[in-house]
Amino acid sequence: MAALAKPVVVLFDVDETLVHTGGSGARSWKAAFEQLYGIPADIGQHSSAGETDPQVARATFVGVVGRPPSADELGRLYAHYLLHLAEDILTSAQYRVLPGAVQTLVALGDAGVMLGLVSGAMEGAARTKLIPADLNRFFIFGAYGSDSPDRAELTKLAIHKATFLHEELTSDQVYVVGDTPRDIESAKAAGAVSVGVASGRYSTSELEAVGGDLVLGSLEERFPGL
Repeated sequence: MAALAKPVVVLFDVDETLVHTGGSGARSWKAAFEQLYGIPADIGQHSSAGETDPQVARATFVGVVGRPPSADELGRLYAHYLLHLAEDILTSAQYRVLPGAVQTLVALGDAGVMLGLVSGAMEGAARTKLIPADLNRFFIFGAYGSDSPDRAELTKLAIHKATFLHEELTSDQVYVVGDTPRDIESAKAAGAVSVGVASGRYSTSELEAVGGDLVLGSLEERFPGL
């Protein structure tokens, strides 16, 4: 593969790309369902890695309650989830910043690259998950699961937002960094450069198999274009 050019904008996924929350999100969804419906729901039984929070919430609701949620029910569910997450994330014993994340963010900023988030989590959840690691300070903007339930669409939205910061931006000057095949597929659908990082449940070979433009073992490796 030819060497990749320096990016103008880099969009990072949150879970298992920048941080490992130690199960904080799953515990908070479980607590929200238990508080509202008396059912300690396991989102892992109703969702898969890389899905957006609205997809997770709806699928889990249907799975445990047995019908689609109303708008009011979703609003209450999201509120309880976020309130629990804000407390749980600060005491999560296994929370950690993934290797090389801080160093990579610093190096990209020093090189004049604009940084954004593209996460399937709701904006409030994505930002909350970065608080213990003090990583919010690196990111200028973002697009989230609360912007669209479709991962490819929210990636396109993130690129559109980036054009307000850099008018001459083209999609191939944007790198999307994530740990799942969904991250790579959404980057490709948006016309961006996909950078897979095998810091989650997927191996480098699995990320290469779905067509990642570049796949790293971790963010400790030299970032492309730097």
